[in-house]
Amino acid sequence: MSSAQGWFPRSIECLRGYTVRQFSHDVVAGLTVGLVALPLAMAFAIASGVPPQAGLYTAVVAGFLISALGGSRTQIGGPTGAFVVIVAGIVVKFGLGGLALVGIMAGFLLLIMGVTGLGAAVKYIPRPVTIGFTNGIALLIASTQIKDFFGMKTPPVPSEFFARIRMLLHYAGTMRWPTVAMAAASLAIILLWPRLTKRLPGSIVALLLSTALVAVFQLPIETIGSKFGGIPQGFPHFTLPDFHAEHILPLLPSAFTVALLAAVESLLSAVVADGMSGDRHNSNVELIAQGVANIASPLFGGIPATGAIARTATNIRSGALTPVAGMVHALTLLTVLLVAAPLARFVPLATLAAVLFVVAYNMGEWREIGTILRLSKTDIAVWFTTFALTVFADLTVAVGVGMTLAALLYIYRIAETTTVAPVTPEYLEDGQAHILQDKDIPSNVTILRIHGPFLFGTTEKLAEATRDLKPFEDVVILRLRNMTALDATGIHALEQFSARLHKAGKTLLLCGARDQPSRLISGSDFLKHVGAESVLPHVQAALARAREVQGDFAGVGRELALELEHRPL
Repeated sequence: MSSAQGWFPRSIECLRGYTVRQFSHDVVAGLTVGLVALPLAMAFAIASGVPPQAGLYTAVVAGFLISALGGSRTQIGGPTGAFVVIVAGIVVKFGLGGLALVGIMAGFLLLIMGVTGLGAAVKYIPRPVTIGFTNGIALLIASTQIKDFFGMKTPPVPSEFFARIRMLLHYAGTMRWPTVAMAAASLAIILLWPRLTKRLPGSIVALLLSTALVAVFQLPIETIGSKFGGIPQGFPHFTLPDFHAEHILPLLPSAFTVALLAAVESLLSAVVADGMSGDRHNSNVELIAQGVANIASPLFGGIPATGAIARTATNIRSGALTPVAGMVHALTLLTVLLVAAPLARFVPLATLAAVLFVVAYNMGEWREIGTILRLSKTDIAVWFTTFALTVFADLTVAVGVGMTLAALLYIYRIAETTTVAPVTPEYLEDGQAHILQDKDIPSNVTILRIHGPFLFGTTEKLAEATRDLKPFEDVVILRLRNMTALDATGIHALEQFSARLHKAGKTLLLCGARDQPSRLISGSDFLKHVGAESVLPHVQAALARAREVQGDFAGVGRELALELEHRPL
C-alpha cells in the first residue's frame, strides 16, 4: 500500500469489488442499528439540554460522514453519553451558539490530531482515569433522568450534582404515578425483551408501545410534543451558528475535552470493532473523519459526535461488512425524519429516561471498580480523584487532574524500577533458572518477552506484536523477567491477551515476574483469567508446565478443554 493510499477512507477500499451479497448484509445491519440509534439519539439530545431533533441531526450528518470517511469498516458514529454532561454545561452557560463553537473547535483539533498522527497519544491515558470519568459520567446521566422517570414537577434542575439531588429530594412528593408506571414498564421491556428475541431491540419495542399508548389513550404523561412541540419534519437545514468571538478562549478547554473524549471513545470503539470483525482500523483516518463530522454537525443543528461502542457492536452482530452499513444507518434515521417526525410528539419522556438509565448502567463499567480496588493505593487514588471530580466538579477538570496524577504516578513507577546492588554468587545461581540459552524448548511452545515497564502508553506493543496468533504454537510463554513495572492498564492488556489466546485454543503461561509486577498480578483478578498454576517463578518451571499441558490437554488450556469436552455435538 502506498503512503497516499494509507490516508484513504476504508469506504473507498471496501467499494472495490463490492458485491450484491455484501450490500444485502450491510442494508440489514444498517436498518437494525438505525432503529437502535433512534431512541438513543433523541434521549442523548434531551439529556444534553437541546431539542430531540438535534440528536437525530447528529446521527444523520455525523453518522454518515464518520462511516463514509472513517478508518474502520464497521464503526457507527453519532451522539453518545460521553458528551452529555459537558454539552449540558456549555448550553447552560453559553447557549446553542457556544455549543456549536465548541463542536467546530473540537472538530479542528481532531483533524490536527489525525493529520499529525497525534491520535497515538490517546493510548497514554491510563485505565484508572478512563474508568473514573466513565463511572462519573454514567452516574451524572442517571441523575439527570430521575425527574423525567418519576414525572416530577420542579423548577429548572441545577447542573451541579449535589444541588440537583437536593432539589429532586425536595420535590419527591410531586412524582406522578402514571409516569412512574410508564417508565417502569418501559424499563422492564428494555431489560426483558432480549430474552424473547434479539432480532428487534427492546428499546424500540418500548418506544413503539409507549408512543402508541400515549397517542391512543391520551395519557397524562409529558411527551416530546408537550415539552418541545414535536420534531420538525424534513431534512436538517444548513445554518451558520451565532458565534461570539469573545467565547473562544473561555470555551477552548471544553473544546479540548470534547476532542479528547471523541478521540478516546472513537478509537476504543474501533478497537472493539477490530476484535469482533477481525479487521484493523486506521487511527489517523478515523480521527480525520471524526474531525470533519464534528465540524459539519453544528452547521446542521447537531451536537458533538464520536464512535458509539454499543451501536458499533450491534452493527457487527447484525452482519455489517463495510462502511455502507453505517451510511444506511444514517439514511434510516433521515427517513424517520422525513416520514415519521410528526409521530414523535407522542414519545413519552419517561420511556427515553428508561433508555438512558440502561445506557448509564451499561456504559458505567461498574464491575471494573472491584478490579481497581484490588490494585495499588496509587491506582485507587487516581481512579477515585477522577471519578469524584467528574461528579462533583467538572469533566474538564477531572480529565486534567487525572492525567496529571497519572503522569506523576508514571514517573514514580519508573523511578522505582532503578536498583543498585552487587552481583553475588547467590544472584548468579538464582539467575540460572531464568536464562534460556541452556533450556530445551518444546516444539509446541512459543516464548514472548516483555522488556521494560509495561505501563499505560506501552501496552499497545503487546497487541501489535500478537495481532496474528496463527504463527504461535499451542502454548505461549510470556517471559516477564525483564518487565520492570506494571500498572492497571498493563494488567488489562494481559487479560485481553489471555482471552484472545483462550479463544484461539491456546494456553498462556507467565513466568519470572519481578517483585512489583508479581504483587500486582497476585493482588488483582488476573489469576482468575489464567489460573494460579499458569503463573510460574521462572522459565524453567514454565517449560515444565508447558510439557504437562501438552501431555494432558494436547495444547489446549484447561478451561477450554473442559468446555470442548462438555459441548454438545
